[in-house]
Amino acid sequence: MTTAAAPPRVPEAIHRRRWAILGTLLLALLVVVLDNSILNVAMKTIATPAPVGLGATQSDLEWSINSYTLVFAGLLFTSGLLGDRFGRKRALLAGMAVFGVASLLSALAASPGELIGYRALMGVGGALAMPATLAIIMNVFERSEQPKAIGIWAGAVGLAIAIGPITGGLLIEHFWWGSVFLVNVPIVVVAVIAMVILVPESKDPNPGRMDPVGVLLSIVGLVALIYGIIKGGELADFTVVEAWAPTLVGVVALAAFVWFERRTPFPALDVTWFRDKVFSASVVVVGVIFFALMGVSFFGVFYIQSVRGYSALQAGLLMLPMAAAQLLFAPRARLVVDRLGVAATAAGGMLLVALGFVGYAVLTATSPIWMLVVLGLVMGAGMAHVMPPVTVAIMASLPREKAGAGSAVNNTFRQVGGSLGVAVLGAVLSTVYRDGMADTLTHLPEGLRDKAGESLEATLAIADRLPGGQALITPAKDSFIHAMHVVASLSVGVSVIGAAVAWFLLPRRSAAPAGPGGQVPEQRGQEREAAAADA
Repeated sequence: MTTAAAPPRVPEAIHRRRWAILGTLLLALLVVVLDNSILNVAMKTIATPAPVGLGATQSDLEWSINSYTLVFAGLLFTSGLLGDRFGRKRALLAGMAVFGVASLLSALAASPGELIGYRALMGVGGALAMPATLAIIMNVFERSEQPKAIGIWAGAVGLAIAIGPITGGLLIEHFWWGSVFLVNVPIVVVAVIAMVILVPESKDPNPGRMDPVGVLLSIVGLVALIYGIIKGGELADFTVVEAWAPTLVGVVALAAFVWFERRTPFPALDVTWFRDKVFSASVVVVGVIFFALMGVSFFGVFYIQSVRGYSALQAGLLMLPMAAAQLLFAPRARLVVDRLGVAATAAGGMLLVALGFVGYAVLTATSPIWMLVVLGLVMGAGMAHVMPPVTVAIMASLPREKAGAGSAVNNTFRQVGGSLGVAVLGAVLSTVYRDGMADTLTHLPEGLRDKAGESLEATLAIADRLPGGQALITPAKDSFIHAMHVVASLSVGVSVIGAAVAWFLLPRRSAAPAGPGGQVPEQRGQEREAAAADA
């Protein structure tokens, strides 16, 4: 009797060092994710005239963030494909090297224009490295340990987001503004050395021909779409031509991308993956949760610092409970999935996130500060039970050799969802705040009226300069809190929609990640038993 050969498993030498490999990948993840959150703390200092800062304008500051976001989001998908084709370790090392060099250049930038350019270069490095981390995890861990490894990966993302403001606050207090970029360099050096030694190479053994048209359409579409979203958020108006025109170009380019990929014999992205209900639902849930969570990062920091009067460092510390909950629960989410299934776990996590937003919708200027700690724990626990199972579901839907493309799709939807959340929720926050302050600001000189209505920070800055300006402070804080309640309520609704998608479309049971050629790999214990029987 002929028996089918067992699909190839992870080589024993790689299996033995899998946790060390994961630790090395987390260094890459840490430095890429942390850099975005650490920069926010340094903005005020960078805006200060030389020699303290660069004298950056508000537009310069926005583009120092947006240049990174545009390049990062635009290249994520392409970078995942390159990793699958030419080697994920090569993509990871190239990305880390570019990121490290760009970080050093950013720290030494002599003008806002240089900083914007070097930040774009950092986006190239981040885009190369990010998809490779998850793709390598799928190729060094056996099926039974992948949910735990992905849980740790997801928890590390949350930790990096939270410790960024703390690290940035400490560096700005003791060093010059460039230290927030220079801190990346030693981490990158250590990570690259460890990667060269520990991380194995893996790639798609049958990548097929290149698809330059598809790659070009994906880059144009994603960059134009994200640019339009960002511009609409900045202007708090998506009807102006500067916002809707690039958004339309992006949508048309992405539609052309899908049309072309369905017809070319060697597509960059197999669009038939989206016919899989689990794959499609999972990427939608990823986009939805990051759309909603951007509300916290957008209004949470201003509430803590501008309304409650805490420092940037204290604000960062108040974000730690969310990260701590993710770090604690994400690696253990697989146990809940084993007991309740993917759909119930992810839907329950989304409802916890929604509950956290309900808490933000009732906060006042005098609410006990421990409420923020509790809300952070609730939302962190919720996110920890969403990201690992849906990430596993995405990766389980694809053959292992397509792990880079799968990781890129996961990260792309997360980036687009987050950017859309910042733009839409930020625009709502600005509009509601401006409307709430309209009557109060009529007493200001006409030249200051529009400026003061831009944001809470702008109002408070003008109040400090004007005689009798203190009368603006209480109405400004009240108006901001009302705007925060509106945005939090919208986020509740978005989170509930995400919970419904997860409950009705995700599988009731956990899925086994696909192996080479779409086969499901056997568990290590079963393979060893079979090998022993053959012997």
